[in-house]
Amino acid sequence: MENVIELRGISKELKAFSIDNMDLQIKQGFVTGFIGANGAGKSTTMKLMMNLLQADAGEINVFGLDYANHEKEIKDRIGFVYDSNVLYGSLNLKDISRIVAPAYKRWNSKQFKAYMDQFELPSNKPIKKFSKGMQMKASLAIALSHDAEFIIMDEPTAGLDPTSRRELLDIFQDVMVDGKRTIFFSTHITSDLERIADYIVLIDQGEILFHKPIYELQEQYALVKGSTDLLDRDTEENFIKIDRSSTGFQALTDKVEEVKKLFGDHVIIEEASLEEIMVYMKAANRQDN
Repeated sequence: MENVIELRGISKELKAFSIDNMDLQIKQGFVTGFIGANGAGKSTTMKLMMNLLQADAGEINVFGLDYANHEKEIKDRIGFVYDSNVLYGSLNLKDISRIVAPAYKRWNSKQFKAYMDQFELPSNKPIKKFSKGMQMKASLAIALSHDAEFIIMDEPTAGLDPTSRRELLDIFQDVMVDGKRTIFFSTHITSDLERIADYIVLIDQGEILFHKPIYELQEQYALVKGSTDLLDRDTEENFIKIDRSSTGFQALTDKVEEVKKLFGDHVIIEEASLEEIMVYMKAANRQDN
């Protein structure tokens, strides 16, 4: 099985938003980052993946299975880590373990206790008294303790201090070492993905703008800075989106070699961050539309 998730020809009409004929495949054994502005379609796409929303048209397969005939089997193999606590706040982890265990065929209480110890989570403290970072670790411990093969994470590092974020990212990397798991990671903190992601999916207005290995993005795109005197109708063809100011221009290009040959030492060419690529690609897409 090469792909854990396959979305083919997916369409979904909502009140102020729509997805039209979306195709998306998530490769097994990798971390895929899912980025886009608020309202771009990230949450809708993830709900479709989890069968919390049903598509108006198209086909969704998870582990090569469809939800119509295999929903329980699929969800037994998926773990969820959300940006806010979805556990019962008044309960402690011992209580939660007893409640969750019957829901999963492969629940492992010893493994859950081991993750509680590894993540330094108290067993008798109510969840509502956990810090945000501890709540994220608790959700991850639950996902890992039923041997989830596909882990969907929605803004898991949002609101965490830098130390807690770093610790959580280290944990994500550790659970990926054996190559058995797949992570789909939605976040606004693109620097987190620059550290751990293998693939990046950018969505805007319900449309997938690209789905590429992160190393390709780093090689393909660059920021170019120079004087606006260098710009005309022909030279502007080399840029995806241009920002002009009184001091010059800054633009995103995916034609790095052509720009080097055309402008030489008259411009500064820098590696584009994932955040800069996202912002410029979104602006270009909305300009075109």
